[in-house]
Amino acid sequence: MFGRRRLLAGAAGAAVAGALGTRFAQAQATYSGYVMAYFTESPTMAAANYGLHLAVSSDGLDWMPLNQNNPVVTPTAGTGGLRDPFIMRLQNGRFVVIATDLKGTDWSQQNQYVHVWDSVDLRTFTGYRRVKLHSMATHSWAPEAFWDPSRNQYAIIYSAVSGGHDVIMVNYTTDFVNVGAAQVFYDPGHATIDGNMVTVNGVNYLYVKNNTNSTLVGTRSTSLNPGSFTAYKTGISPGRGVEAPQIVKSLTQNRWYMWGDTWSPNGRFFCWQITDLAGGNWTQLGDRDYTQPLNSKHLGITPITAAEMSGLTARWGTPAWRRVKSYNFPDRYVRHASNVGRIDAYPFDPYQDQLWKLVPGLADSSGVSFESVNFPGSYLRHSDFAVRLAANDGSSTFRADATFRQVPGFADASWTSFRSFNYPERYLRHYSSVLRIDPISSSSSTVDKQDATFRVTY
Repeated sequence: MFGRRRLLAGAAGAAVAGALGTRFAQAQATYSGYVMAYFTESPTMAAANYGLHLAVSSDGLDWMPLNQNNPVVTPTAGTGGLRDPFIMRLQNGRFVVIATDLKGTDWSQQNQYVHVWDSVDLRTFTGYRRVKLHSMATHSWAPEAFWDPSRNQYAIIYSAVSGGHDVIMVNYTTDFVNVGAAQVFYDPGHATIDGNMVTVNGVNYLYVKNNTNSTLVGTRSTSLNPGSFTAYKTGISPGRGVEAPQIVKSLTQNRWYMWGDTWSPNGRFFCWQITDLAGGNWTQLGDRDYTQPLNSKHLGITPITAAEMSGLTARWGTPAWRRVKSYNFPDRYVRHASNVGRIDAYPFDPYQDQLWKLVPGLADSSGVSFESVNFPGSYLRHSDFAVRLAANDGSSTFRADATFRQVPGFADASWTSFRSFNYPERYLRHYSSVLRIDPISSSSSTVDKQDATFRVTY
């Protein structure tokens, strides 16, 4: 439903629970997907919203935002906003949500508190509170949590300044209401933030951001004791600044994925994969392999059951809009700009320009027409074979020009090509980033076939 990947979707039960360091009582549950927590920003901050957002995925790679990409709950105390939300499944199978208490990007704020909610099913959120982690003149950034069986307690890890630079701190708790004293959990001697913990075969892996060069670092320890972690993999980078590592395991095979976020408001995610976590040799995936939620920032991912996924989509609804990704430029999406149909690199503003209602074809209901979300009543149509956004004038010519038939993609049959209704030998394609309709056939060049192949996603 949310992706056609062959990589995930099925069971993992106790193995995934252990991998996430949450050996809870329901470890025999069967998971069939994931939920992602995030907040939103965009290049001009037009999409800035500091409430808790949720998306779901059946494969952990392609994500569908819930609640029309609006927040499902928003803090009412402290700064009135959150960043860096994280969802943890507790020992009893219920959830706790923790997040940084920060609205916006004023990094100078010194906030000793984090936001906390309880939830049975992520459809309702109760017990909202702010929990104080320390009394130091510093922040409490990017809180996450894991179960420490040796202490029979949960560990809340987060970033705070100690010894003149950011380190990973820890507080222990049984209820996310009362917490023990803050301790330094990991300090490599330089600024380090954004800790994420997984446990595999008795080895604990803590991935962090080296805040001096904006790369990701893997550390490990055979215990969960503060101060016991040492680095074994450094310098993980997509070639630009990255932070917020988040590691999840495939639900069907021996494969791990690590997500990372750009540090700027651009909201661009990257993803790597690996089969041997101990080796630390991550391979970066391409944009064709995954699709992040629109405008999402600093993700947190948790496995969920089929019933939980159904409950989430029933409660929060599926998007009324879709996005359309280019096959050979998969970092680009179909949009309108000054009424010209084109593809541009994500992210961009106005972000609504890439949102489409794929409605029954105006000329033939078995086809499809692209109605703009931010200009209702306007559609992509071709005129002299160029594709533009135009208001529906009600004419039969307009209806025909704005109607396409979805067929298997020329470059990849699991993707889509769009055949013109009234010029059936011509297909929607991009050329120098601009959309048009051109003749495409099985004998066309590889480039032409790729230009005419798209993926309808969220």
